[in-house]
Amino acid sequence: MYTIIMPKMGDAMEEGTLVRWLKQEGDSVREGEPIAEIATDKATIEIEAPGAGVLKGIRVQEGAVVPVNTPLAYILQEGESLPSPTDGKPAQVGAAAAPAPAPTLPAAAAPAPAPTPAAAPSDGETRILASPLARKIAAEHGVDLAQVKGTGPKGRIVERDVLAFIESQKAAAPAVAPTSVATPTPGAAASEERVETLNRLRQITAQRTTEAHQTIPHFYLTMEIDMENALALRQQLNQMDDAMRVSVNDLIVKACAVALEKHPVINARYHDGQLVHPNGIHIGVAVAAEQGLLVAVLKHCEGKSLRRIAQESQTLIQKARDGKLLPDEMTGNTFTVSNLGMFGIEQFTAIINPPASAILAVGATKRVPVVNDDGAITPRARMKVTLSCDHRVIDGAVGAQFLQTLKQVLENPLLML
Repeated sequence: MYTIIMPKMGDAMEEGTLVRWLKQEGDSVREGEPIAEIATDKATIEIEAPGAGVLKGIRVQEGAVVPVNTPLAYILQEGESLPSPTDGKPAQVGAAAAPAPAPTLPAAAAPAPAPTPAAAPSDGETRILASPLARKIAAEHGVDLAQVKGTGPKGRIVERDVLAFIESQKAAAPAVAPTSVATPTPGAAASEERVETLNRLRQITAQRTTEAHQTIPHFYLTMEIDMENALALRQQLNQMDDAMRVSVNDLIVKACAVALEKHPVINARYHDGQLVHPNGIHIGVAVAAEQGLLVAVLKHCEGKSLRRIAQESQTLIQKARDGKLLPDEMTGNTFTVSNLGMFGIEQFTAIINPPASAILAVGATKRVPVVNDDGAITPRARMKVTLSCDHRVIDGAVGAQFLQTLKQVLENPLLML
């Protein structure tokens, strides 16, 4: 017998969502065959069968959020039967919300049994199990955690529980004051608001960007860069090899890697009053996927050629759009590049993506009239970039020096080769 569990796909992962079953109860499966899809914070991943047999005892329904290591189902071979709820700890975790081991659990009952959050009295006081982020969000919104029911491991209150409680309070508020709504003018059709539940990725993005913007002291530096020579180099490289195309973003990532080597403090991060210098330059590239915003991380850019960066970037971006990025491919960024130039955006500022201390917002490359040193006016391809900096790590002059180096590299692109 093989037990299919919710896998732990990264150190920070505490729970996952069962998106859908690719096999149904009673189906025969082969070893290594995809049998289910799960969603972590930012990726959808297939679970493969650990062995051959028949899929039995599906315990978690599609859409359920369960802690890692929770049994989802079993693969039985001839003559084997499903475990009882008392046959070992894994079976107890998977069957805790159901009276019998075999039936499929409802989505809402999939997690382990959740005791009342405030029900652990010790020495005359009540101890509430809650994650640090849940406590932070509760404090910001004035929420009493004793009123929130936890759905995390052992009844622990996690961020989604607090957010759900806040939304429930907001939803209840309009019901007491319907008379405050203005009466529609005669002949005008009354409109109703449509409420859409955010998917898991957008919930995580909302939480993390809010936390980053509130806890990181941002400041911004903008510079205009001449891209004539960089675009000429790109055209030459692409004419030499049609199979591997180099994009403007690839040039920017490589130029950032060169500049980060010369200004390593931009690559560091703040942690408990200290600067932490990583073991390499790992540049995250923001990707607009259908399910939301993802960051694909190119590891050790300091040792990679421009073509290698282009190749890896294309692979990761496609995986991001397909929802197939692995946790390791989305974590550990020491710097981030967000490019909206392809949408015609000339300039913008971006929120820093922790653990990085800076993010480069890249605008469109446009041909504009430029006054040369001799007074002549010529059309040139120019691009504006804005560096968002964590002031705990980076001072204004340091950020400006980084941008000067970036400008020098892009305007003299042979420095990238």
